Amino acid sequence: MASKELMDLMNKGIASELQVSIQYMWQHVLWSGVKGMAVKEELKAIAIQEMKHAEAIAERFNYLGGIPTTKPEPIFVGKTLQDMITQNKKDEENAIKLYKQIIQVAGKEGDETTKQLFRNILSEEEDHHDTFATLLEEI
Repeated sequence: MASKELMDLMNKGIASELQVSIQYMWQHVLWSGVKGMAVKEELKAIAIQEMKHAEAIAERFNYLGGIPTTKPEPIFVGKTLQDMITQNKKDEENAIKLYKQIIQVAGKEGDETTKQLFRNILSEEEDHHDTFATLLEEI
């Protein structure tokens, strides 16, 4: 079975995914303005992807014997598009760091399924980070 360290890291991943799925969706709902028009649909699409990540991690976590958290990390909506995208980029950087750590711990424990799950999610998080970094160049 998975170690406490791996389970704690995975539950942190669930909390982070819940945070950004809510955060990005509310940014999508609340943002207006010309610059925001191009960003709104991207925020919505990424929010939905993040919720799918939360679901996938929670399912694996449950399989490993844990009870997934329902409490997201603190949500930051922001007041300007610049604030929003800057925070979102930081949140993606934190996810990338966390998921690399989970991949390493899962690998040490011989948990290939968890390792592969987080490799797949990591790839999408890197895409999200790239999207937000690119958007920051444009605003």
